[in-house]
Order: sequence, then structure tokens, then C-alpha cells
Amino acid sequence: MSGASRGRFITLEGGEGTGKSTQALRLKAWLEARGLAVATTREPGGSPGAEMIRKLLVEGPVERWDGMTEALLHFAARRDHLRSTVWPALAQGTWVISDRFADSTLAYQGHGHGVDRSVFDRLYGIAVGDFRPDLTLILDLPIEIGLARAAKRRGTETRYESLPAGFHARVRSGFLEIARQYPERCAVIDASGDVDATADAITQVTAERLGVR
Repeated sequence: MSGASRGRFITLEGGEGTGKSTQALRLKAWLEARGLAVATTREPGGSPGAEMIRKLLVEGPVERWDGMTEALLHFAARRDHLRSTVWPALAQGTWVISDRFADSTLAYQGHGHGVDRSVFDRLYGIAVGDFRPDLTLILDLPIEIGLARAAKRRGTETRYESLPAGFHARVRSGFLEIARQYPERCAVIDASGDVDATADAITQVTAERLGVR
């Protein structure tokens, strides 16, 4: 996974309603306009096997799984996603933008549900190994705004959105803690403005951190 021809792996993180999916597509178009081959993907999901696990995680009643079971399911899906989608694309020189990655598991299952950090670290080592994103963009906004935005596009995937406000507050603080812990990899993006303002902030950081012009 090294060498000049390797693609870059960019992850977009954040709580509910922060606009990650929209911004992933905006960033893809911006990178492609600069001559790069780019693929977008998502977690949980991003490969046929992982998409099957996604349905178990994001649909159904809130009480379906505890935090530990969720963490196990997320890392099982992540392993398949990496092997089937991400690693092959990077090896071919394609840049990959993922709507969520492992930081979401640490924020949601760790900070949100209280799964011990040592469990996360062990699962990461087993499923992912030494692989890390080249850049993580954490989209941040007040949880009340995020949940209101998420409600407007609500479909069947409501399981996490239905959790209480206290859970979402812990998730938000978890993401900000991750950004403080890994400043060389992470950048916090204010997502409280409009789509264009957020996109401009994202491309500015991407240009600075990854040398894209």
C-alpha cells in the first residue's frame, strides 16, 4: 500500500445530518476536475457483504443490539469493505472517499455507548491492521441542527437517529476528542453553514494537507 502510484484514502466523519454524503460527492467532483481518478464509498457498507451487515445496523428497533455487538458488526463489515473495495482501488491509484470509517465506530460505540477503547483498538488491529486514512474530515455542527436536517431526509435508516440527545452529544464530543488526539490526520470542518461554504472549507483543507492544486 505504498509508493507514488498509490491512491489516497479520505474519510468524512461526523454526527447525524452533517452532510457527509453530499460533501463526499462535491469533493469527488473537485478532485476529478484536477485529473484524479476518484471513487466514493460508505460505511457501514461499500461492498456487497458489508451492505448486508449495514441493514442489520441501521434499520430496526434501537434496542436491537448493544454497543459491543454493534462494534463487532461494524468491524466485520469494515474488513469486507476494505478487502473488496478500498484496498484494490488504492492499489490501482484511485483516490477513495468514504462516508464514515473507523472513527465513527469509536465515536458511536465507544463514546456514545461506552464500549471500552481497548476493545476498539483490538478490533481495529484484527480487522484493519496498520492501515489509516490519509485525511479525515470531521464535519461538526450542533446536534439539534444535525438531527433536524436528518429528519428531513428520513427513510428506513432511523435506528441511530432515534437514540436520545444525550447519546448524540457524546458522539459529537467523541469526534472532537478524536480530532484533538490525531491532529496530523484529522481536520474539523464547521458544517453549520450552507453546502457551498462547507465544500469550500473541505477543498481548502484537502489542498493544504494532500498537496492537491
